Amino acid sequence: MKQDQAASPITEKSLFYWVFKDNLKLQIILLVIIIVVVFARVIPLEMQKRIINDSIALQNIKGLFLYCAIYIIAITLASGLKLAINYLQAVIGERAITTMRKELYQHILTLPLGFFRTTQPGMVVASLMTELSTAGTFAGMAFAVPVTNILTLLAFAGYLLWLNPKLAGATLIIYPIAVFVIPILQKKTNEANKKRVDLSRTTSNQIAESISAINEIQIHGAYNQEGRKFNFLAEQLQKIRIRWSLFRFGIKTTNNYFVGLGPFVIFIFGGYLVMHGQLALGAMVAFLSAQEKLFDPWKELIDFYQTYQDASVGYTRTMSYFDALPEFSLEPVETASEPLIGRLEVNNLIYDTPDGHRLLNGISFALAAGEHLAVVGYSGGGKSTLIQAIGKMFNYTSGNIQIDGHELSTLPKKEITRSIGYISQSPFIFTGSIEENLLYAYIAAMEAVAAPPADEIKIDLDRMILVLQQVGLFVDVIRFGLDSLIAPDDEEIAEKLIAIRQRFREKFGEKLADYVEFYNQDNYHMNSSVAENIIFGSITNKTADYNLLPENPRFRSFLQQVDLLEPLFSLGIELAGQAVDILAGVGAVDLFFQKSPVPADRLEECETILARLKKNPFSSLSPQNQTFILSLALNFTPSIHTMSRLPHTLKETILSARKVFPEWYQAIAPDLFTSYCETCYIPGESILNNIFFGRTRPGLSQAQDIINQSIMHLLVEEDFLEKIAAFGLQFQVGTMGDRLSGGQRQKLAIARVLLKQPKIILMDEATSALDNKSQARIQRLMTSLWKRKRTVIAAVHRLDTIDSYDKVAVMKAGKLVEFGTYNELIDQKGILHELIYGRKQPSP
Repeated sequence: MKQDQAASPITEKSLFYWVFKDNLKLQIILLVIIIVVVFARVIPLEMQKRIINDSIALQNIKGLFLYCAIYIIAITLASGLKLAINYLQAVIGERAITTMRKELYQHILTLPLGFFRTTQPGMVVASLMTELSTAGTFAGMAFAVPVTNILTLLAFAGYLLWLNPKLAGATLIIYPIAVFVIPILQKKTNEANKKRVDLSRTTSNQIAESISAINEIQIHGAYNQEGRKFNFLAEQLQKIRIRWSLFRFGIKTTNNYFVGLGPFVIFIFGGYLVMHGQLALGAMVAFLSAQEKLFDPWKELIDFYQTYQDASVGYTRTMSYFDALPEFSLEPVETASEPLIGRLEVNNLIYDTPDGHRLLNGISFALAAGEHLAVVGYSGGGKSTLIQAIGKMFNYTSGNIQIDGHELSTLPKKEITRSIGYISQSPFIFTGSIEENLLYAYIAAMEAVAAPPADEIKIDLDRMILVLQQVGLFVDVIRFGLDSLIAPDDEEIAEKLIAIRQRFREKFGEKLADYVEFYNQDNYHMNSSVAENIIFGSITNKTADYNLLPENPRFRSFLQQVDLLEPLFSLGIELAGQAVDILAGVGAVDLFFQKSPVPADRLEECETILARLKKNPFSSLSPQNQTFILSLALNFTPSIHTMSRLPHTLKETILSARKVFPEWYQAIAPDLFTSYCETCYIPGESILNNIFFGRTRPGLSQAQDIINQSIMHLLVEEDFLEKIAAFGLQFQVGTMGDRLSGGQRQKLAIARVLLKQPKIILMDEATSALDNKSQARIQRLMTSLWKRKRTVIAAVHRLDTIDSYDKVAVMKAGKLVEFGTYNELIDQKGILHELIYGRKQPSP
């Protein structure tokens, strides 16, 4: 589809447009450097002739040194300036491709939603990141390469004509023949390249579709079906790439052949001229050298021609694919314009899909500003389509939607951005922090009003916290904040956490004694493993792990020094024996295995080791078996592995080893561990662990809630809750929010719409992933804070909540079949009554 330059300039711009865009000064500098380089390239040819004819032949030693000096200066200058040309080409090319990508991406974001229903994300990615790369490379060389090489060819040709016109004419006549033959091969190359680009795009789409549908593929075991689809495309791509490569190499081979004819002509004709005294020997050497040097600019021109053809194909294909107009006007809103208040009128609204399916059929209703409408009905009735039409996500076929008397189709998209908020059933959460997602809609709304830079748009923390509390996400954010780490050099926060830890122990130590085992240097901790009791600290190097300690020879050496190695071997053997005696024959998933440090899948290994020990000493075990036995002992946690008991004497030995462990690791690996200290901050541990400084006793279901309440209470008292919330807002949600639950994603989506305070809120089953308590919270929010202030249109899946709405719209097969208050429609005993109470009641 063609369009005018103003409407969609990016797709109408030629490839050569990017060559000089923002690069004119660099291109002028390039031109000056190129002229100097060309001059520097011709000088060595003349010096070769003079060295042979004027110096060597006449035995002129002074002239020899002079001409050689000029020669080396010239080639050094040319090499240095060539490097400068290549660097400037790279800068221009990278600038061009970056600008191309930015402008095309901005254009793609404005294309109609219908475009993306038929376009795979992989195709967009491939177009932006791969197909435009060749175009960017060409833009970098589009001026420098042809100018450099054409001037070089002209300079060399002129020099050769000056030396001997006859020999120069015989030599240069080869190139016009090559210019005639090579474009024929290039035409074939272009045809193959177009097919390659199209097929590569199709293959990328297939890959993207399969990865997007990986759940369906694995659930149905459709590996072979998807494999066949890809295999077919891969084989077709292989064939076309081979054909494309054949023509490309054919061009290079043909070019090399013609270039190779040059010396042949010089030897035959030039040799004849030298023999007959019509050409000096030095001139013939210069001819040979020039002929060889002619190959480089000629080769670069051929490569440039191929790059241009490849870039042109890819660029044209990419731009033509995205050559579409935005569906709506994107003009910015004037700051003096009156904001919408939310009065809505829908008259005879009809929407037909491009393939002729009617999804909305004559919808008409009106809402006063601040009224709430629940849209209900059967699946496929058009609820979501109606909400999306009001949100201006697509153009409706006929009828009209008016907001405050303004026809929706005439309102710029940025006015909609400012005044309408949309929350979907499956909201998209962007990779980044909670704060970035929370501010997403707010920043867009602010830019629609005044267009300030995004980094200058600020919002106070209290307002963000209020919104998070309203949607029920604040507790999660606090938890994320407590689980976060502070910067190593943030001494002020570290000191504050130490003070809060001491206050926590003083205020809640006795109250939580039944739930928590607080760390104490002099006590053995029953809720920690043997290894954790020895170390009494944390491993600061995240590449290390407690599980790696049994196989570490240095750590074993330490255990030997403190008389722990043999007792721990004995403990490990005892644990293995108890596991075999009690758990042999028990199912691998049995809960009994949770009370033993022996994993279910290694019980058989324990049996083998014990059988060997009945006949042989412990030293006869393999190193792997000894490591396994030691790991059982080091992982033993008395409060969890209750099938065994830890001897009192071993506890005392472990506590003694704990006291000397810091001295040992400071000498061996000072950066690997950090010892616990009641008055010190623990680097590498979370804020919560620094405050808590202990372990929760197992088996107490209510313990965590009591602990959390105590910590929250203390954070409020210490005026530190907002700081924790600020840390929590920086929590990274993962790729598309995959580190958040479905309910957390919906709460965050609701919160980001509330933060910008739109006058109209559209909710497409926006609470479907929330539990009953969270849904009730959102319902109370709507009733208490939004009524009479914000117009709400919500597609509702839970019919027990719609009695709080001002109006109810019942849709069926794209038609509005009932509209009125909840009580009016229930009294009519129509479709709403049937949806709520079951079978439709007969009229009296």
